[in-house]
Amino acid sequence: MIRSLTQLKAPNRLRMLLALLAVAAAAAVLAACGSSGTSSTSGGSTSTSSPVAATAGSLKTATIGGVTVLTDAKGFAVYSFAPDTMTTSDCDGACAAAWPPVKGPVTAGAGLTGTLGTIERSDGSAQATFDGHPLYTYIADTAPGQARGNNLNLNGGVWHEITLPG
Repeated sequence: MIRSLTQLKAPNRLRMLLALLAVAAAAAVLAACGSSGTSSTSGGSTSTSSPVAATAGSLKTATIGGVTVLTDAKGFAVYSFAPDTMTTSDCDGACAAAWPPVKGPVTAGAGLTGTLGTIERSDGSAQATFDGHPLYTYIADTAPGQARGNNLNLNGGVWHEITLPG
């Protein structure tokens, strides 16, 4: 009898540890989503080292991991989402919190060729597109020159960095 009670405690401890880790991970995600920068009441702009602040501006290229990729003006990798169409983003709510849409319209930086445009998101905002692909950044890219979101299968589809010849 004592042996069977001891055996029951071990799986319960494992379940408790897994539950604790899940709560900690959820808290970290919520903290990351809630810390997108601060606003200024004087009408000035604020800056942050997060792609969450990706706003309308210029797109450029950079070499990340030996590959030429599309980046926003701050050098953060820009991604496309496989389920999207040329006219519709399939990333809203929690998905858009983790993969902030690049606000449109945008302009092409020096040497960038391709078709830039915008689509209207479900909330009425404009999202930038490149060669027909709605564009996003990724909150796990915490510094320019990172592409941690490339080839991830999250939020209902695969994410790809936008690669360019060069």
